[in-house]
Amino acid sequence: MRVFAASLATETNTFSPLYVGREAFEEALYCPPGTHPDTPTLCSAPMIAPREAAVRDGFTLIEGTATWAEPAGPVSRHAYESLRDEILDQIRAALPLDVVLFGLHGSMVAVGYDDCEGDLMASARAIVGEDCVIGAELDMHCHLTDQMVEAADVIVAFKEFPHTDFLARARDLTDLCLRTARGEVAPVMQVYDSRSLSGFMTSREPGRSFVDRLMAMEGKDGILSISIAHGFTAADVYDMGMKVLVISDGPSDAAAALAEDLAREILAWPGGGSAPLLKPEPAIEAALAVEGQPVVLADRWDNPGGGVAGDATVMVTALLGRPDIPSAIGAMWDPIAVSFCRAAGPGAEIDLRFCGKAASTSGPPIDARVTVRATSDDLIIPFEQSLVSLGPAAAITIGNLDVVLASTRAQTFSPEAFTKLGIDLSKKKIVVVKSSNHFFAAFRPVAAEILYLNTGGPYPYDIFKQTFTKLRRPFAPLDPKPWT
Repeated sequence: MRVFAASLATETNTFSPLYVGREAFEEALYCPPGTHPDTPTLCSAPMIAPREAAVRDGFTLIEGTATWAEPAGPVSRHAYESLRDEILDQIRAALPLDVVLFGLHGSMVAVGYDDCEGDLMASARAIVGEDCVIGAELDMHCHLTDQMVEAADVIVAFKEFPHTDFLARARDLTDLCLRTARGEVAPVMQVYDSRSLSGFMTSREPGRSFVDRLMAMEGKDGILSISIAHGFTAADVYDMGMKVLVISDGPSDAAAALAEDLAREILAWPGGGSAPLLKPEPAIEAALAVEGQPVVLADRWDNPGGGVAGDATVMVTALLGRPDIPSAIGAMWDPIAVSFCRAAGPGAEIDLRFCGKAASTSGPPIDARVTVRATSDDLIIPFEQSLVSLGPAAAITIGNLDVVLASTRAQTFSPEAFTKLGIDLSKKKIVVVKSSNHFFAAFRPVAAEILYLNTGGPYPYDIFKQTFTKLRRPFAPLDPKPWT
């Protein structure tokens, strides 16, 4: 048996001004064939899982390119087409193939391509033919398009939010595709489109119990796999929204019915499955009312994982307005400020203008007399099995507030973003992290409580305030419930 694996991924916020060229992929993660490290990144676990299976089962594994760019705005046509064609040429050179595995995100948009993943899989299908099994792992915050489903035999999405299961789901994908190639199963994909905006967290109920129940269903009664595609709301594309994918072993009316039942269950949750969001001042007051420390506040709408800069100053201003509160915030994106701090060196007191630079929604820059607390040539923090570089970084102090500044946009996945720069979180009442929910697993053991912020952007936090020109209508909540 001959198996090919490759990865091409980013998450595109079509409303973001941060455009993505090929260099963004090459700077973040670019692994030519055979050079991917032994540990997976968020969307490259389908490079690692077949390595494990090849050792166990003895098939031939051909690795293609694996590349990733940090979430941002639209990808240039050249960047997408050149990386796509690079992988397609590798597939041609590897023929004949029994299985093709892709590590994708599912919400990559390029100039001229609203469905990059669907285009890639359809192009691969045209090369390998109908007898080859094509499988893809997607982030749950994907657009599960008709083109993707038509081109693939098996699609498996992450189940956990925060995404703690990308390697586990890649193993599921690899196993299903190998079993399909051996003729042991005959997967049929059934999709129910809710035509709505509806996502949830698995770090809280009802999402936690719901996903546990989904996993218990798999492997029983002819159900091979269940995935919930939450959709990615910061994108004006036709197929945005929550969909349920059920894969059965052979055609199954029961699988189609199950997909609809699960979608309707999610839609019926009062208030959805996400955490309540607090404005800055109420969030600070709520944190002060908590016994113990630190209280972690997640700045969800200035989260680099959503394709924005991570340099919004709303919470810096709010915390500077409460100078009595020991607090910290990070990691904020400002490579220029980092370079000034590194040049001055730890212990220096300097006048610094930082953040508030990427867009008007970032708020005004902060001008302050700061002490450079610590610097790093490359601040590397863990995220599950992977390591993430925040690039050269610095910690600065303004009174009781410590701020972590980074040169690379990435979510604050771990307390090590602070502790590696000498910031003791146990001495802070409030810690603000630039992340949506991926921080949760690592911060939960050290947090007295975790609360979520609505700082007003720059991520498009209110669907009613966005202009959609491509989104398929009707779509809830913009229109009356289309699923009734």
